[in-house]
Amino acid sequence: MPASRPELFGKALASAADAVSFDLEDAVAPERKPQARAALSELLRSNLVAAANKVLIVRVNALDTPYFNADIDAIAQRGLDLINLPKAESADDVRAAADVLERAERANGVTTPIRLLLNIETPKGLRHAAQLAAAHPRVAGLQLGLGDLFEPLGIARREAVAIQQAMFGLRIAAGEAGVFAYDSAFADIKDQEGFRAEAQLARSMGFLGKSCIHPSQIALANEIFRPSDEEIAHALRVLDAARDAEARGVGAYVVDGKMIDPPFFERARALVRDAERLGLLNDR
Repeated sequence: MPASRPELFGKALASAADAVSFDLEDAVAPERKPQARAALSELLRSNLVAAANKVLIVRVNALDTPYFNADIDAIAQRGLDLINLPKAESADDVRAAADVLERAERANGVTTPIRLLLNIETPKGLRHAAQLAAAHPRVAGLQLGLGDLFEPLGIARREAVAIQQAMFGLRIAAGEAGVFAYDSAFADIKDQEGFRAEAQLARSMGFLGKSCIHPSQIALANEIFRPSDEEIAHALRVLDAARDAEARGVGAYVVDGKMIDPPFFERARALVRDAERLGLLNDR
């Protein structure tokens, strides 16, 4: 959501998205950035935020721009969950951003630390993604930016092999640092099948979700990243079998014809947690 469109903030907060990201960077022209900051600051201090019950994110301007400090000073408010930091390329970048954020939190009376979601959208950023993710405790996750990553290099945005490699590299880096990974935006709004295919690939690689740049993409993302009934049922059977195996002192066991040991148990437990969070176990 462009931060320069406050008349649409309420609509975004009422959508079916799990999180709303307000953009102060590319979506806002330089001359409109002060007004956009002020609008976001007002929103984050309003009752609309608490009532929406959504994760709130602000994508600020990059650290090396003249807008970064003013962005942080304005939007480091109690209602904000994540700051999306674009074009992070070094651990020093991440630590510098965290220092600015900490000072702004103190000035604004924020007591719960706001965390960082790092945009990985340059070759150097992708190469150092694990180091970036581990650079500071405020880092909550990594987000892939395929447009910014591919276009300057002349890589086709639909090149399947390149997409798979970028996704895999970012997911492994996030896993090494113990943070989550989110997939890139898909700019071709009318191509629902293209969005669906890319989202399904991201889910198969363990990404938690995919960015949506248009309301029509939200339902697709929710459908694809929602655990299926079959997946939930299998995960519940794994947990039941794990309790029985533990009582019998057995380390590995079979569920639905598949050998289950600790990594598979952990995945089943995580899936059940997601299902509980989404209210998918209420009727079970």
